[in-house]
Parts: sequence; C-alpha cells; structure tokens
Amino acid sequence: MEYVLQTDGLTKRFGKKTAVNKVSMNVKKGDIYGLIGRNGAGKTTLIRLVSGLARPHEGSLKLFESSDLEPQRHRIGTMIENPAVYPHMTARQNLEYYCLLLGIKSDKVIDDMLELVGLSQTGKKKAKNFSLGMKQRLAIAIALLDNPEFLLLDEPINGLDPSGIVEVRELIMKLNRESNITILVSSHILGELSKIANRYGVINNGILVDEFTNEDLHNRCVGEIEIKVDDTVKAKEILDSILENAVVRVVSDQTIRIKCDPDRAGLINTELAKRDVVVMSSVAVGQDLEDYFMKLMDQTPKILQ
Repeated sequence: MEYVLQTDGLTKRFGKKTAVNKVSMNVKKGDIYGLIGRNGAGKTTLIRLVSGLARPHEGSLKLFESSDLEPQRHRIGTMIENPAVYPHMTARQNLEYYCLLLGIKSDKVIDDMLELVGLSQTGKKKAKNFSLGMKQRLAIAIALLDNPEFLLLDEPINGLDPSGIVEVRELIMKLNRESNITILVSSHILGELSKIANRYGVINNGILVDEFTNEDLHNRCVGEIEIKVDDTVKAKEILDSILENAVVRVVSDQTIRIKCDPDRAGLINTELAKRDVVVMSSVAVGQDLEDYFMKLMDQTPKILQ
C-alpha cells in the first residue's frame, strides 16, 4: 500500500494556542481525502505544515513515504485560503505569469490547463470579473501547472453558489479519475465532501478526532426504515428471511425498525403485503451527515494548554 502523506504526532503552536495537536493521519495514493472541520479547527495550519509553509514544533511527516521532504514537495500542488490570482490579468496571463515563475516555457501547458478547468473561452475577460467559482478553478489550474501528483486544496468550495460548487466538485473528481492525482480537500461542509471523498479525517481544536472511509461513513449514517404493521411477530419472521445483513427490531406492538438501505423500502412493503401483513405506514428515519459531524465534534477532547 502506497501513501502520499503520513504524519506522526504533528504539532504546531502559536503562542499558547495549539493549532495542530499531535495529528497522525494517512493519505493513500489515489485517495480523495476529505479533511473536515469547523472554521478555525486547524485545517489550514495542517495543510501549511504539509506544504512546507510552516514548521512543526513536534512530530514528523513523510511525503511519498520519504522523510526527505524538499524534493518530494516538488511533487505536490497547493491552493491555500484565497485564490492566488491577479485580478487585472486574464486567465491566460495569470497562467503565463506563474509559468515564468516555475520555469515552464510550453504554451501547450497553458492551453491544456485552461481546457482542463473550463476556462478556455474566457478570452480577454479579467479575473476581477470572474465569478468566485471561476477564480477557484483558475487557482486550481495554477496549482496544477507543475504537474503535481498530490494536490492540497484548502476550502475550495467555501463561499461558492450551488453552480460553483458543482463546477469545482466535478473538476476535483475529474482530476482524480482521469489524471490520477491524489487530492486532499478541506472543508467544513461534510455533505459536499461526502459526494467526492473516499476517505475522511475529522479535525477539531487541532485534534484529529477520527479517520474513516466512505464505506464507514455510510454504515455509520445509514438510516432505518420504520414500518407500522398489524402483526409484528409475523412481519419480523418474514423480514429476517428476506433481508441479508439487516438488523430488524420490534420497538412496539405495531412498530418495526429495519437498519438497511432506505431504497429497500419498496421491496419490504411488497413482500409483507404478499404474505398478508398489513403495512400501515413506512418511513425512513435516522441521522444525516451533518448530524453525524456535529456528534463527532461534541466528542472532541479538550486541548491541554
């Protein structure tokens, strides 16, 4: 198993405040890793430590399984905080400027990058007149100029309208699937990250609360189907026989809860009706992603000052 990022006890303090507190995390090659946390939780500081823009007080990190960080950092691209674009330049001029800084002389790189992020038709339009979503895509293009294998995106959907969120989301998935770029993307919006990430880390008060996969998230947040029937004993026997890997509970004289994919509600109702069990109601119940996120935050231990 190949890792692009491994941290061990990474800690960063600003005066008496511990911004990143003993964080040990792992990002595998090919991941879209969602780093989740409220504003001020330590996401940006952690990304700055990984990218070399800040130095840790304690702990260590590896990039591409190497502790020799300087050459490995040439293999990463970063977009941290506000989009680093020049407002009085066009998209092409912004990319030309950064190509000069990086020593890249190929015009084809710029053409390809504009096409990749969907800005090839912006022409002479200045960046100051771009929507925030366009500015974010231009900033991602800048981060991609040196052909990175690992991309760090700090709050790329923050402040975007729904169409901008969709644009950036689709671009992130395209970069991961078509260009094989491993991506760490931070956000405080778990619902949006859940649409693109396959692995997550939750950070609060500088502490990594938990790491889990998309499958883990689904299992933890999967709801239950609550049905009211005229015969719970018979209904439970039927459900136990037709549903594999589902938890069926009788919670009252007329109520059963089934922990399974809510999409199976139609099958459940049909099978019970076929076998002469009257289904009086059927509803999906359970916690959503944001509720789960808030519960994780409530479990966060306090930092010792």
